[in-house]
Amino acid sequence: MPYASVNSVRIFYNIYGGDRDSRNSAIVLLHGLGSSGDDWPLQLMAFAPQHRVIAVDARGHGRSDKPRGGYSVAQMADDLAELLAQLGEPPAHLVGLSLGGCAALQMAISQPARVRSLVLVNTFARLRPAGWRGALRFARRLWLLAFAPMRVTAEFIARGLFPKPEQHLFYKACVARLAANPKRSYFNAIRALVTFDAASRLREIACPTLVVAGERDATIPLSVKERLARGIPGAQLIIIPDSGHATPYDQAARFNRIVLEFVGDVALRERREMQSPG
Repeated sequence: MPYASVNSVRIFYNIYGGDRDSRNSAIVLLHGLGSSGDDWPLQLMAFAPQHRVIAVDARGHGRSDKPRGGYSVAQMADDLAELLAQLGEPPAHLVGLSLGGCAALQMAISQPARVRSLVLVNTFARLRPAGWRGALRFARRLWLLAFAPMRVTAEFIARGLFPKPEQHLFYKACVARLAANPKRSYFNAIRALVTFDAASRLREIACPTLVVAGERDATIPLSVKERLARGIPGAQLIIIPDSGHATPYDQAARFNRIVLEFVGDVALRERREMQSPG
C-alpha cells in the first residue's frame, strides 16, 4: 500500500491518472475533518482522465498514523509538502475541503513554491462559531464526542451533511468513515482546527485562488467564506446554490466543472505570461 514516512509519521496516499508532468501539475485532494482520501470518488472520475490526482489521508485520519500527542494544521501542511517533495511533484493544484482547505491555505503561506493554485471549499482562515446557533452546534458536537459512542457523533454530523432522502448512500458512507475514527484522534483534529489562525497572513498568498462556497452550508457560514475570498489577493468566489458543507458530493457535476475550468484557466494564463514579450 502507498505510504510515505514524513515528519516521523506514515502518511497514506493514492495516485490516480496520468504520469508526472511539469506542464500539467497534479491535483491534490485534501479531505475534511474526520474523513479520509476516500472522500473523492465523484472527483476522481472527472479529474483522473485529464490530470494526475493525489488523494491524501491527513495525519490522524484514515490509514495514516494517529500520533498520541496533539497536532496542528501547520503539521498537516508540512506533511503534505514533504510528501509531494518525496514524490518529486512539481507545484501542485491543492483542492481542500474544510480542514483540508485549512491545510492548503497553510501550505500556500509556508511553502508557496510547492503550490500552483488553491481551491478552498467551505473553509476558513480562523474558526469562530457564528452566533448562538453555531456555538450551540459546536458545543453539541464536543458533548457527543466526550460522552457518546463515536458512531452517535458520526450520525449527528452526517445528518447535517446529507439531510435529503436521495443522499442516503452518501450519509451511510459518511457515518462509516467518521465512526472509524478513534475519539482521541478526532478530538486532536478538532483542536487543530480550533487553534488554526491564518487570518493575518492571507495577503501573503500569491497563487491563483478560488473559494467555493455552498450556499446552504450550516457548518461554515457564507459570510466567513466571503471574508476569506476578500482577504486573499485576486481570489475568486463562487457560490453554489442548493449546496451544503459537502459540496463535492451534493453538487458534484457543477463542482467538478468549476475546478477543471479554474485549473485550465491557471495553465492558460501561465502560458500567455510566458509568451508575452518583456
